[in-house]
Amino acid sequence: MANINRKVKEIHGCSFDAIPEYVLKSNEPLLLKGLVKDWPAVQAARQSDQSIADYIKSFHTDQRVVLYHADASKKGRFFYTDDMDSLDFKTSVVPLDVVLDRLIQCKSEPDPDTYYVGSTTVDVCLPGFRAGNDLQLHEREPLVSIWIGNRSTVAAHFDAPDNIACCVAGKRRFTVFPIDQVENLYVGPLDKTPSGQSISMVDFDNPDYKRYPKFRVAEEVGLVADMEPGDGFYLPSMWWHHVQSFSDFNCLVNYWWRSAPRYMDPPMNVLRYAILSIRDLPQREKEAWRTIFNHYIFDDQDGKYDHIPTSARGFLNPVDNISSRQLRSWLLNKLKS
Repeated sequence: MANINRKVKEIHGCSFDAIPEYVLKSNEPLLLKGLVKDWPAVQAARQSDQSIADYIKSFHTDQRVVLYHADASKKGRFFYTDDMDSLDFKTSVVPLDVVLDRLIQCKSEPDPDTYYVGSTTVDVCLPGFRAGNDLQLHEREPLVSIWIGNRSTVAAHFDAPDNIACCVAGKRRFTVFPIDQVENLYVGPLDKTPSGQSISMVDFDNPDYKRYPKFRVAEEVGLVADMEPGDGFYLPSMWWHHVQSFSDFNCLVNYWWRSAPRYMDPPMNVLRYAILSIRDLPQREKEAWRTIFNHYIFDDQDGKYDHIPTSARGFLNPVDNISSRQLRSWLLNKLKS
């Protein structure tokens, strides 16, 4: 088991309809105890697994969901095959009520397979659910998703949006690390991933310190948040998070939002293009490009281009909806040439 004992800071007294702004702008993870304890969905979950399954069904239409299915021998961990040629689980598209019935059935089995429905848009799959089970996030317009399954493990990865995860049913653990632990988490491929994000190759339940010795460094700065039904967990953008679900029936609703305008492209696109155009240059050239990127991208931009008339700055002006389209068109033409 990973040797991580430091706890995420806990905040008490937050309500789902009045989350303080300082929470939503925090640079550190926060465990929001009892945030959604009054949701009808949480109340149903506290009665029984069957009650929360029936409650979710009451909103279900004929919308189908993507189901992840792992053999019992995988112990709930969604990962790669030993040779990494493929993933070690299967996916299918099924009605949600079928999944809910299967999860209830699994409770009577001594060693059940793992079933997991991840990142499914609530408004599409469960119309009306948010009328009684929702967060008020001021002026933010989040993407609201639901996650349902039995005992499972999702390897450490990061997401670009800020996130509040609300535990509806079951017990769940988030183990989190700042983004600078990328080297110590031994991240896998960029282009072959279990669900879109690159993941840590370390098995947190049984770390192989000979193969992944720097993981001990990550353990020193890692934090743990143990969630019960009704708890919320605020996770800032770009934090690594490893997620374990410990109960026979688990349900989580999360809220993702970005502070960046919608017209901005995902930074991961830039990373991939930088691999193509910069990574394999001679080291002295890479160092020169590091300086250029710092100047144009990472350093403070305030007043930097005052020596150029505004009308002549072109792409150096702040990006807006129009210039983002122009930049995208320019890049597409360059990539085609």
